Amino acid sequence: MTVTIPTAAPTAAAKAARAKTDAATSNPLADMRDWWDSSVAWVNSHWLEIGIAVALGLVIYVLLSMIRRIALRRAQAAPGEFTLTDIVGRVIHKTKSLVLAIIAVRLVAGYAQPPALFMQAIHFAFTVAVVLQAAIWAREIILGLIQRRAAEGHNETLSNAMGIIRLLISVALFAVAAIVILDNMGVNVTGLVAGLGIGGIAIGLAAQGIFSDLFASLSIIFDRPFRVGETIKYDTSTATVERIGLKSTRLRSINGELLVISNTNLLAKEITNYAHLHRRRVTFMIGVVYQTTPTMLRDLPALLEEQVNAAGHAFVRSSFVAFGPSSLDFELLFDVFSDDYDVVTAARTDVAIRLFEAMTAAGYSFAYPTQTTFTAAPDGRMILPYAESVTMKAPDPADG
Repeated sequence: MTVTIPTAAPTAAAKAARAKTDAATSNPLADMRDWWDSSVAWVNSHWLEIGIAVALGLVIYVLLSMIRRIALRRAQAAPGEFTLTDIVGRVIHKTKSLVLAIIAVRLVAGYAQPPALFMQAIHFAFTVAVVLQAAIWAREIILGLIQRRAAEGHNETLSNAMGIIRLLISVALFAVAAIVILDNMGVNVTGLVAGLGIGGIAIGLAAQGIFSDLFASLSIIFDRPFRVGETIKYDTSTATVERIGLKSTRLRSINGELLVISNTNLLAKEITNYAHLHRRRVTFMIGVVYQTTPTMLRDLPALLEEQVNAAGHAFVRSSFVAFGPSSLDFELLFDVFSDDYDVVTAARTDVAIRLFEAMTAAGYSFAYPTQTTFTAAPDGRMILPYAESVTMKAPDPADG
């Protein structure tokens, strides 16, 4: 009679010890021999599928290469530099032949039913190639769009900054590509991402001022609130933009001083750009004396409008606004259709002279600050000098 003695299931510690013993006693040469034998067996049993897969892979590779060549030729034949077609051509030019070959292999690999080790190697190569190629494509597209923006505005600052912009974009894109590749390999990238985030925060805090001005410069370049050569009003200064740098912008004030303002401070305040004014409004305050008759006051707005129209400008309105301390005040508004400030000043001078001539000819008197003094006797009677319109008080016989 055979007696079977039950045995306890191996514990987790026993399994770990056994796996450690097997790993220590494994022979790399034997493993390679096993791999070679399995590969030979796979080739012998699937030689027809392998041949068909190789033929299909070559056809796919040739087709992809032809498509790349045709698209590149058409893109390069298009006129212009830094156009969208030119950017597409640059992206196609950066497509590597090795990537096309790996894509072709990945597409036909499943048909040949390769061993698991072969399939894992093909999948790994495909992932690395596609991710790196996507990073290269993204870099070329971003840099192409930035250079296109610089070419449109003939921006010297952006052209000079392309070196550091290319470096920053390349580092960022390939860092993301490396994280994606490691994650597909099964590596836990949580700690790496956290470390990169902490390092980025530390670098950002250390160079906060530099990065702040750099991004402000890029904001000025892309948003274009003003350009070189335009006249702007910043805070209380009116100046012409001479140069937009990576850290600061240089302005030439109307008095000739050179103002150097950091880009961050420049964008922190309200900016008035006079270059985009298709029309400029001119305001005149005109004061006439209180002796002006009501009829002349009613006729004054029409006279002002007539002179503005005669000068060739757009009349807006003219009206009585206030009883001043020594004048009756009228307001005149008209528009000059020009963005050149010199033209506007010349128009304002021309209209002012026309108004002076017309109002003087019509009998209007311009007011200016005056004071009138009346002299009276102890009894309240007016004595010379006095205004003619003042009625003298009759003498009292009781006064002798």
